[in-house]
Amino acid sequence: MSWRNAAGVDGLGQPVSSQGGWMLTTYLRNATAGLGLSVVGSADGEGWLSTISAATSAGLTAGEWSWGARATLAGQAVMIAEGMTVILPALDYSGTADGLDGRSQARRDLDAVQAAIRTLISGGAVSRYSIGGRSLERYSLAELTARESQLKGIVARENAAERIAAGLGDPRNVYVRFG
Repeated sequence: MSWRNAAGVDGLGQPVSSQGGWMLTTYLRNATAGLGLSVVGSADGEGWLSTISAATSAGLTAGEWSWGARATLAGQAVMIAEGMTVILPALDYSGTADGLDGRSQARRDLDAVQAAIRTLISGGAVSRYSIGGRSLERYSLAELTARESQLKGIVARENAAERIAAGLGDPRNVYVRFG
């Protein structure tokens, strides 16, 4: 995995570039797994080219990562860029069948809510019970159907965005021709 960082300026508007002798290090942190990684960039024109080897990237935990690219020169440090990125699970198959659910969280939640509705309707779920002084109350059918409606809207927007990104047009547009 490789990326480029462009040259920047410091707080006084002075140039910060690889040509000026500045070194760039990109720091990546994953709050969930408590992991971190430092990547030193090499000069690439005025900016820098940073690379993470395949072996190193294979060890990165899937999820949200924060990153910051910091340039240093003679005791000075300037943050060139920072942000968030999402590292997705690898799709390659290693011979071990690890579970990979490529659906969005909204799609997974919608499936779970629909399964709960089916269970409740078929009489397989108890709405409330108490054992040894501890009690549990499940969602009502009205609450589940309201959540299902919300999730269907979210999933419909995701589907529309995927179609637009794939160049298939916006499914919400209706075209009419009068002859």
